[in-house]
Amino acid sequence: MQQILELVPILLFFISYAQDGQTWELFNYSHTFNGIYSATAVLMIATVIQVLLTVVITKKLEKRLILLAAVVLITGSLTLILKNNIFIQWKPTLFNWVLAIVFLLAPFFGEKKTLMERMLDNQLQLPKLIWHRVNYLWVTNFIIVGTLNLVVAYSFSEAFWVSYKLYSSIGFTLLISILTAIIITPYIKDESANESKD
Repeated sequence: MQQILELVPILLFFISYAQDGQTWELFNYSHTFNGIYSATAVLMIATVIQVLLTVVITKKLEKRLILLAAVVLITGSLTLILKNNIFIQWKPTLFNWVLAIVFLLAPFFGEKKTLMERMLDNQLQLPKLIWHRVNYLWVTNFIIVGTLNLVVAYSFSEAFWVSYKLYSSIGFTLLISILTAIIITPYIKDESANESKD
Protein backbone atom coordinates (compact mmCIF):
# COMPACT_ATOMS: atom_id res chain seq x y z
CA MET A 1 0.00 0.00 0.00
CA GLN A 2 2.80 2.40 0.89
CA GLN A 3 4.44 1.84 -2.50
CA ILE A 4 1.18 2.79 -4.19
CA LEU A 5 0.96 5.95 -2.08
CA GLU A 6 4.51 6.82 -3.16
CA LEU A 7 3.24 7.00 -6.74
CA VAL A 8 1.11 10.07 -5.87
CA PRO A 9 4.01 12.59 -6.19
CA ILE A 10 4.95 11.01 -9.53
CA LEU A 11 1.34 11.28 -10.70
CA LEU A 12 1.28 14.97 -9.67
CA PHE A 13 4.59 15.46 -11.52
CA PHE A 14 2.99 13.99 -14.65
CA ILE A 15 -0.17 16.13 -14.32
CA SER A 16 1.87 19.30 -13.73
CA TYR A 17 4.02 18.59 -16.76
CA ALA A 18 0.88 18.16 -18.88
CA GLN A 19 -0.25 21.66 -17.82
CA ASP A 20 2.70 23.30 -19.62
CA GLY A 21 1.71 26.80 -20.73
CA GLN A 22 -1.55 26.76 -18.75
CA THR A 23 -2.24 29.42 -16.12
CA TRP A 24 -4.04 28.56 -12.90
CA GLU A 25 -5.51 31.30 -10.76
CA LEU A 26 -6.42 31.04 -7.08
CA PHE A 27 -7.62 34.15 -5.27
CA ASN A 28 -5.10 36.86 -6.23
CA TYR A 29 -2.37 34.41 -7.13
CA SER A 30 -1.74 33.01 -10.61
CA HIS A 31 0.82 30.50 -11.84
CA THR A 32 1.76 29.63 -15.40
CA PHE A 33 3.12 26.11 -15.65
CA ASN A 34 6.59 25.90 -17.15
CA GLY A 35 6.99 22.27 -18.24
CA ILE A 36 9.62 20.22 -16.42
CA TYR A 37 10.46 23.03 -14.02
CA SER A 38 6.95 23.45 -12.62
CA ALA A 39 6.59 19.66 -12.53
CA THR A 40 9.86 19.38 -10.59
CA ALA A 41 8.71 21.97 -8.03
CA VAL A 42 5.41 20.10 -7.60
CA LEU A 43 7.31 16.80 -7.18
CA MET A 44 9.52 18.34 -4.48
CA ILE A 45 6.57 19.79 -2.55
CA ALA A 46 4.48 16.61 -2.90
CA THR A 47 7.37 14.43 -1.71
CA VAL A 48 7.92 16.53 1.41
CA ILE A 49 4.16 16.46 2.16
CA GLN A 50 4.10 12.69 1.60
CA VAL A 51 6.97 12.16 4.06
CA LEU A 52 5.32 14.40 6.67
CA LEU A 53 1.95 12.64 6.29
CA THR A 54 3.62 9.24 6.57
CA VAL A 55 5.31 10.30 9.82
CA VAL A 56 2.01 11.64 11.23
CA ILE A 57 0.07 8.49 10.26
CA THR A 58 2.65 5.78 11.10
CA LYS A 59 4.49 7.63 13.90
CA LYS A 60 7.81 6.62 12.37
CA LEU A 61 10.20 7.85 9.70
CA GLU A 62 11.59 5.20 7.37
CA LYS A 63 15.13 5.55 6.09
CA ARG A 64 13.92 4.78 2.57
CA LEU A 65 11.61 7.81 2.66
CA ILE A 66 14.46 9.99 3.94
CA LEU A 67 16.57 8.78 1.00
CA LEU A 68 13.72 9.43 -1.44
CA ALA A 69 13.14 12.95 -0.13
CA ALA A 70 16.88 13.74 -0.14
CA VAL A 71 17.34 12.57 -3.75
CA VAL A 72 14.22 14.46 -4.90
CA LEU A 73 15.22 17.68 -3.12
CA ILE A 74 18.85 17.57 -4.30
CA THR A 75 18.18 16.69 -7.96
CA GLY A 76 15.11 18.93 -8.02
CA SER A 77 17.02 21.91 -6.63
CA LEU A 78 19.83 21.42 -9.15
CA THR A 79 17.24 21.22 -11.95
CA LEU A 80 15.56 24.46 -10.88
CA ILE A 81 18.73 26.41 -10.06
CA LEU A 82 20.74 25.35 -13.13
CA LYS A 83 17.70 25.10 -15.43
CA ASN A 84 18.83 21.68 -16.63
CA ASN A 85 16.34 18.79 -16.69
CA ILE A 86 19.01 16.08 -16.66
CA PHE A 87 19.30 16.30 -12.87
CA ILE A 88 15.66 15.40 -12.22
CA GLN A 89 15.91 12.73 -14.91
CA TRP A 90 18.72 11.10 -12.92
CA LYS A 91 16.54 11.01 -9.76
CA PRO A 92 14.92 7.58 -10.37
CA THR A 93 18.29 6.06 -11.26
CA LEU A 94 20.10 7.39 -8.20
CA PHE A 95 17.28 6.36 -5.87
CA ASN A 96 16.98 2.84 -7.32
CA TRP A 97 20.72 2.20 -7.49
CA VAL A 98 21.25 3.32 -3.89
CA LEU A 99 18.42 1.00 -2.82
CA ALA A 100 20.04 -1.84 -4.78
CA ILE A 101 23.32 -1.31 -2.93
CA VAL A 102 21.59 -1.10 0.47
CA PHE A 103 19.51 -4.25 -0.17
CA LEU A 104 22.57 -6.09 -1.45
CA LEU A 105 24.85 -5.17 1.49
CA ALA A 106 22.31 -5.30 4.36
CA PRO A 107 22.74 -9.08 5.03
CA PHE A 108 26.44 -8.50 5.78
CA PHE A 109 25.77 -6.06 8.62
CA GLY A 110 23.94 -6.00 11.93
CA GLU A 111 21.46 -8.83 12.29
CA LYS A 112 22.78 -10.62 9.17
CA LYS A 113 19.27 -10.50 7.71
CA THR A 114 17.98 -9.11 4.42
CA LEU A 115 16.08 -5.84 4.66
CA MET A 116 12.83 -7.56 3.70
CA GLU A 117 13.37 -10.07 6.51
CA ARG A 118 14.02 -7.29 9.01
CA MET A 119 10.87 -5.46 7.95
CA LEU A 120 8.53 -8.46 7.70
CA ASP A 121 10.02 -11.09 10.02
CA ASN A 122 7.32 -10.47 12.64
CA GLN A 123 4.58 -11.01 10.05
CA LEU A 124 6.08 -13.76 7.86
CA GLN A 125 8.14 -16.79 8.79
CA LEU A 126 10.06 -17.81 5.68
CA PRO A 127 13.15 -19.98 5.14
CA LYS A 128 16.42 -18.06 4.81
CA LEU A 129 16.74 -19.15 1.18
CA ILE A 130 13.39 -17.55 0.32
CA TRP A 131 14.29 -14.30 2.07
CA HIS A 132 17.47 -14.20 -0.03
CA ARG A 133 15.57 -14.96 -3.25
CA VAL A 134 13.18 -12.10 -2.54
CA ASN A 135 16.12 -9.84 -1.70
CA TYR A 136 17.92 -10.62 -4.98
CA LEU A 137 14.67 -10.13 -6.88
CA TRP A 138 14.35 -6.62 -5.45
CA VAL A 139 18.04 -5.82 -6.05
CA THR A 140 17.64 -6.91 -9.68
CA ASN A 141 14.49 -4.80 -9.99
CA PHE A 142 16.24 -1.69 -8.64
CA ILE A 143 19.20 -2.13 -11.01
CA ILE A 144 16.97 -2.68 -14.07
CA VAL A 145 14.63 0.22 -13.24
CA GLY A 146 17.56 2.59 -12.69
CA THR A 147 19.30 1.53 -15.90
CA LEU A 148 16.18 1.69 -18.09
CA ASN A 149 15.48 5.19 -16.75
CA LEU A 150 18.84 6.40 -18.10
CA VAL A 151 18.31 4.66 -21.44
CA VAL A 152 14.98 6.46 -21.87
CA ALA A 153 16.28 9.80 -20.55
CA TYR A 154 19.19 9.88 -22.99
CA SER A 155 17.53 8.21 -25.98
CA PHE A 156 14.08 9.80 -26.12
CA SER A 157 12.40 13.18 -25.74
CA GLU A 158 11.71 14.80 -22.39
CA ALA A 159 7.95 14.34 -22.90
CA PHE A 160 8.41 10.63 -23.58
CA TRP A 161 10.57 10.29 -20.46
CA VAL A 162 7.88 11.97 -18.30
CA SER A 163 5.26 9.50 -19.56
CA TYR A 164 7.67 6.60 -19.14
CA LYS A 165 8.42 7.70 -15.56
CA LEU A 166 4.73 7.49 -14.64
CA TYR A 167 3.81 4.27 -16.42
CA SER A 168 7.03 2.43 -15.58
CA SER A 169 6.65 3.34 -11.90
CA ILE A 170 3.19 1.80 -11.85
CA GLY A 171 4.22 -1.16 -14.02
CA PHE A 172 7.40 -2.08 -12.14
CA THR A 173 5.66 -1.67 -8.75
CA LEU A 174 2.92 -4.09 -9.81
CA LEU A 175 5.37 -6.52 -11.40
CA ILE A 176 7.73 -6.69 -8.40
CA SER A 177 4.77 -7.09 -6.03
CA ILE A 178 3.34 -9.98 -8.10
CA LEU A 179 6.73 -11.72 -8.39
CA THR A 180 7.32 -11.35 -4.65
CA ALA A 181 3.88 -12.81 -3.94
CA ILE A 182 4.60 -15.76 -6.28
CA ILE A 183 7.81 -16.54 -4.39
CA ILE A 184 6.41 -16.31 -0.85
CA THR A 185 2.81 -17.58 -1.29
CA PRO A 186 3.64 -21.33 -1.15
CA TYR A 187 5.36 -20.81 2.20
CA ILE A 188 2.46 -18.79 3.60
CA LYS A 189 0.12 -21.66 2.66
CA ASP A 190 2.45 -24.21 4.29
CA GLU A 191 2.58 -22.12 7.44
CA SER A 192 -1.24 -21.82 7.53
CA ALA A 193 -1.60 -25.58 7.03
CA ASN A 194 0.79 -26.27 9.92
CA GLU A 195 -1.10 -23.91 12.20
CA SER A 196 -4.43 -25.57 11.37
CA LYS A 197 -2.97 -28.99 12.24
CA ASP A 198 -1.90 -27.70 15.63
